[in-house]
Amino acid sequence: RKECYVESDVIMQYLDYFFAEPEMTASKALKEKTNEIVDGFFPAVAQYLKHTPDGDDDDIELKGNLEAALERLEDHLSSVESGDFLCGDQFTLQDCALAPKLYHMQTGINAFKNGAIDIKANFPNVNRYMDKVFGRSSFIDALYPEEVIVWGWG
Repeated sequence: RKECYVESDVIMQYLDYFFAEPEMTASKALKEKTNEIVDGFFPAVAQYLKHTPDGDDDDIELKGNLEAALERLEDHLSSVESGDFLCGDQFTLQDCALAPKLYHMQTGINAFKNGAIDIKANFPNVNRYMDKVFGRSSFIDALYPEEVIVWGWG
């Protein structure tokens, strides 16, 4: 195939269509709930990381928008009754779509914003989630160096 997919949501759909086993699709209700929680997350990341100069009124507002999106995710993860993932015990396509966005956010905050948002201290459930997802062999096998992310955003 001569197709190339770079957007994690499109990759998620591709995987779901062509590789239905193992089952990674959440129930419709869970999918809708998690989609609502992460809706607007990546635009908040992108707007904050791309904004200069740091510390002006717009930057403070954009940082607040990203922190609000992280707070929604934090609240959701704290409400998951069992398991380490967005939908509980099952690693789903929603996790596959969110993981690279979190990786970009983490790398960009450190590279461009001097670590201005302390995920570990302020969003412990998000931090645990990132550790769990980033530690999966599937994530590690698909990982590209942080320098590539910095180059892409720079």
